[in-house]
Amino acid sequence: MATVAAERETGKNFGWQVALAGMGINLALGILYTWSTISKGVPGAWKWSEADKSWPYAIACLVFSLVMVPAGRLQDKIGPRLVATLGGILVGVGMVLAGMTQSPLGYILGFGLLAGAGIGFGYASATPPAVKWFPPAKTGMVAGIVVSGFGLASAYASPLAKWLIGWVGLGKTVMVLGIAFLVVVVGLAQLLRAPSTPLTFGARPAPNGAAPVKKENFTPSEMLRTWQFYLLWFLYACGAGAGLMVIAKLAAIASAQAGLELGFLLVAVLALGNGAGRVAAGVLSDKLGRRLTLAVCFVFQAVLVVLLSRATAGSPLAAVPVLALVSALIGANYGANLSLFPSVTKDYYGLKNFGMNYGLVFTAWGAGGFMLSLLAGKVYDHYKTFTFAFYCSVALLIVAALATAALKPPHHMEASGPSAG
Repeated sequence: MATVAAERETGKNFGWQVALAGMGINLALGILYTWSTISKGVPGAWKWSEADKSWPYAIACLVFSLVMVPAGRLQDKIGPRLVATLGGILVGVGMVLAGMTQSPLGYILGFGLLAGAGIGFGYASATPPAVKWFPPAKTGMVAGIVVSGFGLASAYASPLAKWLIGWVGLGKTVMVLGIAFLVVVVGLAQLLRAPSTPLTFGARPAPNGAAPVKKENFTPSEMLRTWQFYLLWFLYACGAGAGLMVIAKLAAIASAQAGLELGFLLVAVLALGNGAGRVAAGVLSDKLGRRLTLAVCFVFQAVLVVLLSRATAGSPLAAVPVLALVSALIGANYGANLSLFPSVTKDYYGLKNFGMNYGLVFTAWGAGGFMLSLLAGKVYDHYKTFTFAFYCSVALLIVAALATAALKPPHHMEASGPSAG
C-alpha cells in the first residue's frame, strides 16, 4: 500500500477539502456553458444576428484558454488562493458590466474578455493543487471530480438563467449571476492550498551516481520541445471544439432544426452528461489508460454529432427523449476531454510545472471552441442550417481518433544522483 513519505502541512492531508472547493469554484465558473440559453434570451429589439451571438462566447473561450498560461504559472509560483480570488473578481465585474449594455461589443468586452479571463484564473487554480494531494493512481479520478463542477454548472444555471430572464430581463439576469458567482468563487478560493513540500507516494529514492533515469518534471520550454505536446494540442482542439460548438448552439439547434423550444432543458441535460463524463472518463482512464479512453471518446462523439445533425423536425431523432439522450452523451464525451487532458499532461510532464504546462495544452481548448463555434454561427447565417459545421467537426474527430495511435510518453532522460545538479 502506498505511503506518504513527505511530511504534510500540520500533519493533515487537505486533499478532499481542496478537491471539493475546486469543484465548487468550477460550479460557478461553468456559467460559460449557459451561453446557449443567455444568447437565446437576447431580445429581438437588440437586432443581434446569429454571428453576433457567437462572438461573446467565442471570445470568452479564446481568452479563457490564453489566460490559463499566465494563470497556471502564477498559481505554480504564488499558490492557488490569490489567483482564484482574482478570477472570481474578474468574472463578477465582467458580467455586471455586460449586463449594463445591449450591444454585442458590450458583451464581448464584459462576458468575453473580462469574465473569460476570470474563468481562466479560477479554473487554472482548481485542478493543480487538488491532484498534488493524491497518488498517481488517482489522478484521473481527482481531476474528473474537480472539473465535473464546470460541466455540471449549466444543469442549474441554465434553467435559473431562463427563469431570471423571464422575470427581470437579460441585463439584470447577467448582473445578478455575476455578483453571485463573485461571492462564491472568492469565498471558496480561501480553501485552496497546495502541499508545502512535494508528496511522494511509495516512491523509491533515486540511486546514487549518475545513471540516467526517465525525466519526470518538464519545464514549459522542455515540454514545447517534445512532439507529444503538439499532438496533444491537436487532439484537444478537435475533441473540445466539437463539444463547444454544440454547447454554444444547442438551444438554436433545437429550435431551428428540430422545431423544439426546449433548448434550456437540453442544455441542462447536456450539463449532467458533461459533469458525469468527466468523472467517468477519469476513473476509466486510470484503469484502461488515457490513449484508449481518448480514442473511444472521439469515435463515439463523431457518431453522436452525426445523429444530432439528422435530428430534424418529424424525424424520430427529434423526439424529446431521444434528443435529450443524444445531448447528454455529447456532453459526456466532451466532458471526458476536460479530465483526460490534464491527466495526460501530468503523466507526461510531471507536477512541478503542471499549472503552466497544462495552461499551454489548454490553449487548444480555446482555439477549437473559438473556430468551431464561430463557424457554426456564420454557416447558419448563410445557409440557415448547421449541417456543414456538424460534418467539419465529425471529420476532425475521426482524424483525432486515428491520431491517438501515435500518442506515447516523451522519452527524456536525465542524470540521477549528485551529478544531476
